[in-house]
Amino acid sequence: MNDRDRALLLRLQDGVPLVSEPYQAIAEDLGMTEAEVIARIGTLLSRGVVRRFAVRLDHRKAGILVNAMVAWRVPPGNVARAAEIMARFPEVTHCYERAVIPGRWEYNLFVVLHGRRRDEVDRDIARLSQAAGIDDYTVLVSTRELKRAPPGLALLLQEAVR
Repeated sequence: MNDRDRALLLRLQDGVPLVSEPYQAIAEDLGMTEAEVIARIGTLLSRGVVRRFAVRLDHRKAGILVNAMVAWRVPPGNVARAAEIMARFPEVTHCYERAVIPGRWEYNLFVVLHGRRRDEVDRDIARLSQAAGIDDYTVLVSTRELKRAPPGLALLLQEAVR
């Protein structure tokens, strides 16, 4: 990776502009050609420097106003089965296991789902509960988004530039 790649990564961190020729706009910002920007992104992807290049939806602007993390208390021997069932639901965007903190936090399976209204999300949670046969859970609903970026990305990119 060279200085031009680093500059491109730093520029991409801010997102792709919503214009008819976004790669051309990025190229102009960086003093590159559009073809060079596209080629460099392809090379960074193929070398694994960038794992994926994708759209990140601003769900609130799209009308998806409820963001809920559901923490489930699942018997240790049932986590894999419950996770497999829940992960199949299209409403579930994240599904992962975490260690419990005995006496403080006994929930070990987490799912995140989104919806337009709280009642829709609550119905989806009830369907998950019924399908997995798990009824011990708590729902944590976001009230405000404070940051949305991969943790440490800016720091990692700044370190890469040095």
